[in-house]
Amino acid sequence: MKSLAVSPIQNWVILTPGVEVRLRFADHRIVTKQITDPVSRAMKSIEALEFTVTTQDGSPVSRSLSIASQKLAGELGPYLVDKRYKNYEFTIVKDAPGAVAPRLVRAVPI
Repeated sequence: MKSLAVSPIQNWVILTPGVEVRLRFADHRIVTKQITDPVSRAMKSIEALEFTVTTQDGSPVSRSLSIASQKLAGELGPYLVDKRYKNYEFTIVKDAPGAVAPRLVRAVPI
């Protein structure tokens, strides 16, 4: 059986290092996740900001974006008030592979 290079099912936004992605959000929530700490390799609980994504790079989608980075969550924080993010398109990039946090490139009103 041949393996597929790309999964036919994409429920999550996957950030490819060095590639900007444009996203629109419909809703958000704070969730608790179990992760492996990249430095200590120990399991720990963290809070993550998750968005319901309705548009990716101009195409309609039904996906989620999970943000564990405190820096990126902080950059998006002002848009959480009254769900202001519904009125913006966000461009996000992950600059390098591995445990490098993604960053907000721009937020454009729509």
